[in-house]
Amino acid sequence: MTDKIRPRRSCLAVPGSSQKFIDKARTLPADQVFLDLEDACAPLAKPGARKTIVSALNEGGWGEKIRVVRVNDWTTEWTYRDVTEVVEGAGANLDAIMLPKVQTAEQVVALDLLLTQIEKSMGYEIGKIGIEAQIENALGLTNVNAIAAASPRVETIIFGPADFMASINMKSLVVGEQPPGYDVGDAYHHILMSILMAARAYDKQAIDGPYLQIKDVDGYRRVAGRSAALGFDGKWVLHPGQIDAANETYSPLQSDYDHAENILDAYEYFTSEAGGKRGAAMIGDEMIDEASRKMALVISGKGRAAGMERTDRWTPPES
Repeated sequence: MTDKIRPRRSCLAVPGSSQKFIDKARTLPADQVFLDLEDACAPLAKPGARKTIVSALNEGGWGEKIRVVRVNDWTTEWTYRDVTEVVEGAGANLDAIMLPKVQTAEQVVALDLLLTQIEKSMGYEIGKIGIEAQIENALGLTNVNAIAAASPRVETIIFGPADFMASINMKSLVVGEQPPGYDVGDAYHHILMSILMAARAYDKQAIDGPYLQIKDVDGYRRVAGRSAALGFDGKWVLHPGQIDAANETYSPLQSDYDHAENILDAYEYFTSEAGGKRGAAMIGDEMIDEASRKMALVISGKGRAAGMERTDRWTPPES
């Protein structure tokens, strides 16, 4: 697992059994691509899909994209083979394994141990391959803090809305939209906040799940905007048309990014000897202090990770 913050504004789902979609994914501006061995692969297609994924990872051409493979969950007969075949075959070109339907910390530990065994056997760097833990039912949510803390390999906590809605008997068939009768507030707020708090408590990224109405980009932006407003780092995309919406929604506005960088520059100056060693100071009509610096670090960090460049720069006042 890397200590560097890797942007995951857009996490593109690609069926591991489709060479056509895999080839297309290489050309798209998603921050992350995950090649799927779970729901997007029919049972009879899974063995062949493992080989297709290994070849695709080793062939390269992914640029700066984070390369992830979603395996099947531990309750199935496929997980062990998914992990061993993919990691042994392409571990040097793989950034993380996504584990769906995580319910307990022990399931993360089991994956960690298996990855460590493979890394030792193959001569890979120990701990290089991260884990993305997907929360998709009530038990997983009640254990989300322990799941986030289960392994240093854990990089993200992901909300899986479709299976989650089914697990709690939510009265809706439209994934990510408010259920009929819930006319005040957001039915997903508690779920999203629980995932976000666990992620932030253990320094992980929080990722929102898919929006299945793939042609409704306005709907995607609206739903993505809710989790982005809370502080989520990104969201799944199921179609190329959703990628730009995700990258924009989970990036700071240019004005906010410039302002955050200016706060950091000003705070560094005013707390220095030259700036008067002040703990609080003014930028225009705004007072800044240590709390302002911490808030600015969040925005600047996301902007820098997204490759943003400043269009405005604060300069110290003339003495």
